[in-house]
Amino acid sequence: MKKLIECVPNFSEGKDMSIIEKITAEIKNTDKVKLLDVDPGHATNRTVVTFVGEPDAVVEAAYKAIKKAGELIDMSKHTGEHPRMGATDVCPFIPIANISMEETVEFARKLAKRVGEELNIPTYLYEEAASSPERRNLAVIRAGEYEGLEKKFKEGKLLPDFGEAIFNAKSGATVIGARDFLVAYNVNLNTTSTRRANSVAFDIREKGRIKREGNPISGKIVRDAEGNAVREPGTLKSVKAIGWFIEEYGLAQVSMNLTDIKVTPLHKAFEETVKSATNRGMRVTGSELIGLVPKKVLIDAGRYFLEKQERSTGIPEEDIIFIAIKSMGLDELKPFDPRKKVIEYLLEDDGNKKLIDLSIKEFADETSRESPAPGGGSIAAYSGVLGASLGTMVANLSAHKRGWDDRWEEFSEWAQKGQALKDKLLFLVDEDTNAFNKIMNAIRMPKSTDEEKKSRSDALTKATKYAIMIPFDVMKTSFETLDLLEYMAKEGNPNSVSDAGVGALAVRTAVEGAFMNVKINCKDLKDETFVSDIIQKGNDIMTNTEEKVNGILKIVYDKM
Repeated sequence: MKKLIECVPNFSEGKDMSIIEKITAEIKNTDKVKLLDVDPGHATNRTVVTFVGEPDAVVEAAYKAIKKAGELIDMSKHTGEHPRMGATDVCPFIPIANISMEETVEFARKLAKRVGEELNIPTYLYEEAASSPERRNLAVIRAGEYEGLEKKFKEGKLLPDFGEAIFNAKSGATVIGARDFLVAYNVNLNTTSTRRANSVAFDIREKGRIKREGNPISGKIVRDAEGNAVREPGTLKSVKAIGWFIEEYGLAQVSMNLTDIKVTPLHKAFEETVKSATNRGMRVTGSELIGLVPKKVLIDAGRYFLEKQERSTGIPEEDIIFIAIKSMGLDELKPFDPRKKVIEYLLEDDGNKKLIDLSIKEFADETSRESPAPGGGSIAAYSGVLGASLGTMVANLSAHKRGWDDRWEEFSEWAQKGQALKDKLLFLVDEDTNAFNKIMNAIRMPKSTDEEKKSRSDALTKATKYAIMIPFDVMKTSFETLDLLEYMAKEGNPNSVSDAGVGALAVRTAVEGAFMNVKINCKDLKDETFVSDIIQKGNDIMTNTEEKVNGILKIVYDKM
């Protein structure tokens, strides 16, 4: 399996798109990486770029982008609302798939060494790649920003990890590191006051504010026995925050970095900001995400707000994400398109269109053509999808039924199970066709020599077993939906009992149709033990399905 690293360099240019395009072109033109997002900010004069790829390719793309930024951006002329110290201000690596943080750190250090030595840009390491504990925090390294670099170097304070401690007036300095996923998030306030926005930021951020006697602004600073200022911690762990005014929008924001979304998820940060702003006489009007987020961030937020409304959370993920967007006003300042902001959506295969992305008519037309796939296996899986969908529909209707308000959580849990089963079966619709294609690819392999014949035979056996296990998985997953349909027939909205019945019939078709595909693929397999075992298991599922469906239909007809 491929190792994948995400890289999120922040470049100190957010106004001149021609410069941004030249920098990102270096990334686009690097093999084995994919540019996911380019998010320029006019007021901050900063662009956050996100790309992902195999580790060595990510290092190469990042190096070329940093080099190009150093050629095109002149830090001596740069101004912007966001703290910064270099043309490429910060460049973190984030492990995404099949790679440890320790390995990611080594790639970050490899890049930092190359940037410092080959580009003569003073380079620091931070977070997990930091050369010492005190350098883990980006704010510590960036203190004094670009304007303080020359003095810092002359005084020998906090010297770079790579490159000479010589002030590079054009490029400044760069910070490179490795970290877990970070969410950059701004919450909009109905004020133009930076001071008031900062007061909210100090309320919520982990490090809070300096404690003072009497007046919280002008009072005497409280100090401990060693003379250090005492701090009053904020309400949110793993959150960094400041307040600022964004002229472009004409409002103040609380700008946050959520450094551990397991500790403080997005919706919790939003809600705590709302609470603080309200207590201080302000209103939150919306918010914005900078860069990309994992899908789970928005799913968790949408479910949180649905639960607050005592609404079922067992709805399609697109609907859950819509609730998250509207609840936090993520589209207040500009349109918010999940397909352009969610990492998983951007990483989806952009090749041939999937069967499940076709319209009903397109799917029917594709099936009716003279090609053997999609065929009965995919149709069986889709029958299971329809059965799961009907059961989930009844669960959601029951959760929202007037007079059943005390049962919404009960039916919401069933609806969530239904959605998960539906989504798995949707995957199997396409995977059955993919399994058939694997067999065809194996058949087309060369067979001129003994070695080629053996390779072809091994590949064909492997592909055939896979083509057996996919419809078998359809059988098992479809059978699981019968618990949902049985419960809905017994306990669900009585006006929808016929829907539960139709769902059960669709599942019976799915199980029996999938078993036909298991059997027809077994006939060409020489592994008798494998075949005997899978046929026996299939027969058991068939028997149990028939018994369960008949029981559901009896309940349905008795209630009609």
